[in-house]
Amino acid sequence: MTTEHQPAEGFAARMAFARQKDPLEPARRTHLHLKLIAVTLAWLVAVPLLLVYGLIGPRRAHDVLDLAAFVTLLGPFVAAVMATKNRRFGLGGGYIVLTLLMVLPAVVLTRL
Repeated sequence: MTTEHQPAEGFAARMAFARQKDPLEPARRTHLHLKLIAVTLAWLVAVPLLLVYGLIGPRRAHDVLDLAAFVTLLGPFVAAVMATKNRRFGLGGGYIVLTLLMVLPAVVLTRL
């Protein structure tokens, strides 16, 4: 049965219910933002530490530089997936752009 064949009261009630705001949405959004902040801060701390250790460590560790290149791409990608999974497409798009911008530094890190 399609919506054209249903009584108007049932359709109007369903549309009114669909237009109501979810009371738990602010809590979900805050929880997501806290997780995104944690991922971003961990990414911002881990990449420079790996980079410095790979460059001036006891021996130049190419494995550490490869790991730094991988984490350079992984951090924003994880944040983008988290944001888009939770229907925050603007944040997800921003993190996707950041991931694409990090491709060049990751390539440079693998060449060091």
